[in-house]
Amino acid sequence: MLQLSLRVAASLVLLACASAVPAAAKDKEAPVRPAQIQELYACRDVADPAARLACFDREVGELSSADQAREITFTDRETAKKARRGLFGFSFPKLGGIFGGDEDEVKEIETTIRSVSTDRSGKYRLEMEDDAVWVQIDTTNLPHQPKVGQKVKIKVATMGSYFATVNGGRTIRMKRDR
Repeated sequence: MLQLSLRVAASLVLLACASAVPAAAKDKEAPVRPAQIQELYACRDVADPAARLACFDREVGELSSADQAREITFTDRETAKKARRGLFGFSFPKLGGIFGGDEDEVKEIETTIRSVSTDRSGKYRLEMEDDAVWVQIDTTNLPHQPKVGQKVKIKVATMGSYFATVNGGRTIRMKRDR
């Protein structure tokens, strides 16, 4: 009986793994381009030069109208990188490459403390120069209290938390509050 249960369990695990592979592969697919961009790119395939120019003129006009109506937004890699940095510490679902690919994912930031406070249990609340607020979630005691103007390096840890190192000292576990 035990052997039968192990076989059933092993089969279920294999089935679950096999069904997860297409889902994981789907996440790696290139994001779908907006219809306006696809239609503009399609103009390249028009053989007749006059018709191709007319197609480009029409589609660029449509793209411009969509841009002015804020139906479509353009960004460059540097702007997307700044947006990702500003959102560092918050959990969001995958947004289909809206801020660029995973190769540009922010894994660590360095910032400066604007203000420091502690709660009743002695845990730190750090407000940074970039308006981000981070709160300590572990019970680590720092030998020196963080001070305004000190540099803080924050990097991704596990389970949705982050490690913060104040002025090159000891590391504390934190989460982003706002």
